[in-house]
Amino acid sequence: MHVVKVNIDGALSWVEVPDPVPGAGEAVVDVHAAAVNRADLLQRAGKYPPPPGAPPWLGLEVAGVIADAGDEPASGGARRWRKGDRVCALLAGGGYAEKVAVSRDLLLPVPRGLTLEEAASLPEVFSTAYLNLVMEAGLAKGETVVIQAGASGVGIAAIQLAKSLGARVLTTVSTAEKSDAVRALGADIVIDRNTEDLGEAMDRCAAEGAPVDVVLDCVGGPQLGANLARLAPGGRWILIATLGGTQAEINLRSLLNSGARLIGSKLRSRPVAEKARIIRELTERVWPQIEEGSIRPVIHRVLPIAQAEKAHAVLECRENTGKVVLRIAP
Repeated sequence: MHVVKVNIDGALSWVEVPDPVPGAGEAVVDVHAAAVNRADLLQRAGKYPPPPGAPPWLGLEVAGVIADAGDEPASGGARRWRKGDRVCALLAGGGYAEKVAVSRDLLLPVPRGLTLEEAASLPEVFSTAYLNLVMEAGLAKGETVVIQAGASGVGIAAIQLAKSLGARVLTTVSTAEKSDAVRALGADIVIDRNTEDLGEAMDRCAAEGAPVDVVLDCVGGPQLGANLARLAPGGRWILIATLGGTQAEINLRSLLNSGARLIGSKLRSRPVAEKARIIRELTERVWPQIEEGSIRPVIHRVLPIAQAEKAHAVLECRENTGKVVLRIAP
């Protein structure tokens, strides 16, 4: 099979490697499409190596067709997954490839009515949104949540998930076009991070009687320390990336008095068992909403795998509203 390899100089090339062999509990998927994530760019730059045991090439989510269902034991004569099933999958790495071996517990059915390109855009971002809003933050109906970078893949998934939970959403974007896009997805308050201050927006929410209960933060940096004190009592600040910097000064007494929680959270390095729980709950709770159309994938662009460099440039320049997907097979 062929995969996208990162060369020593950081360039990407399409090279041949041995086909994957499924281990215990794994299936092999013929990959038709793989979605691009900012983690891919970090890995390419040498800043985010794959966890032990994961393939060294890029790619955290794919969609395709099962080529080998592996050694799944029969239960009452039935198997959950069969050769030929259309699936999407959450990976620890290796998605920019013609084939991938993946734990069967991390497979999801392609939602009815979706293309494989659309399905490839779902597993990583919805797993991230679900893990952090539902499992870490316990976001509840009527609460107010801040979602940073609302037009990103994770941001768009998180906005839709939060609205499905009955939350009020404040989100940040960088252009008027992105503002229109996230409003169409249900965001209640949208601020332009280039001209408006998040802290002031949080203060306005508090003055209106709806202080911010949860923050999904991919920025970090100095504003984290300044705004953490603005959370409602018992608020939850979930840090998932540090695009705005790795240093922040926090008033510990304010944190202590408010009972707020600052939670660092990463998905990729978690054990398969934890990821499998997320996948099960997504299948049960979110996939039906995708099939009925109340939650939907948002694709910015689909490019052939030969243009992986161009796909990365779109994310580097923050041009995208939604996901960039690589088409690997017709």
